Amino acid sequence: MGKRPSYPLHHEELAVLEEAINESKDKQAMSESKAKMTFAPIALDHTFSAPIGVSVGEEVWSCVLMPGSAEFFGTKKAVRVDIEVDGVALDNAGFMISGTGGHMFSLNAKLRKQLGKDIDDTVNVRLLRRVK
Repeated sequence: MGKRPSYPLHHEELAVLEEAINESKDKQAMSESKAKMTFAPIALDHTFSAPIGVSVGEEVWSCVLMPGSAEFFGTKKAVRVDIEVDGVALDNAGFMISGTGGHMFSLNAKLRKQLGKDIDDTVNVRLLRRVK
């Protein structure tokens, strides 16, 4: 407990002060507990095909949009997933929100070259495990 004031406190004031200190300790303990919580990976076995290319404003990004992703993942927040794209493994791929309520993931130039694919080409995606 913190240092008490040097002036005398009435019983009610002391009780309020102690309650505030205890609430602060409880909030800190809950925060530390949340920080220690880890996400247990969830096995997945889901496949889909989709074209490379997502319109964002006036640009086309080299991303793949997953149909029905918000319902599948149960969230509209970003998720991390181990996937295969045309048989090439990608660990911890970031599925970011697309702005249309779904999720998309990016395919960098190196991977597109490895796959022999570019914007407007279709890829086959297999979700293996949700890691976050």
